[in-house]
Formats: sequence, C-alpha cells, structure tokens
Amino acid sequence: MLLTVQDLSKRLQIKSSTLYAWVAQGKIPSLKLNGLIRFNPSTIEGWLTASSTATERKRDDKIAVNRSIQPIDRVIADAKRAVYTPRRGRPDEDRANTKEVGYGSV
Repeated sequence: MLLTVQDLSKRLQIKSSTLYAWVAQGKIPSLKLNGLIRFNPSTIEGWLTASSTATERKRDDKIAVNRSIQPIDRVIADAKRAVYTPRRGRPDEDRANTKEVGYGSV
C-alpha cells in the first residue's frame, strides 16, 4: 500500500510542506499518480537507511579531518609559544642587557 504525504509526514514527524519541498527538489523518492504524490514504503525505508548511512559517513569524515588538523594546530601553538614567550638565560640576551666596559675605555 502506498503512503500519502500526510501518512509519511506523520511517520517521519515532519511537516507535510517539507515533504512537498523534498519531492519538488527530488530529495525523496516519490510517485506521482494522476497528479497525487505517493510514496512506496519499502523505497522510503531504503532511502532512510541510505540517508542515515551517508550522515554517519559525513560525521566520520569530519572527525577524521579534525584529527588530521590537530598536529598542525599543535605546531602552530608551539611556534607562537616560542615567539611570544620570553626566555631567560640565553647568552645573547645576557650580553645585550648588560653594560660592559668596552675596549679602550678607562
């Protein structure tokens, strides 16, 4: 038995206007019989399964991308720390900050 827009909207817990929009955009598999929109339940189940699998795949891809970016963020943070954190006790700084008596002065 084919589902109507109202039946499927209740089943998916979405507005019927959303279903009409999805049908117009070709986002959901549907049938048009004598100008009426109908849905095959088994096709809709397959579509839902494929959509949830695609969503999980996108989420997993985002997690993988975030994991690959973290070492770069760590390198940037280390570089910032090296530039902006003053280091004490380096020989060049010690010589630059101390006043020494130069050669030839009395």
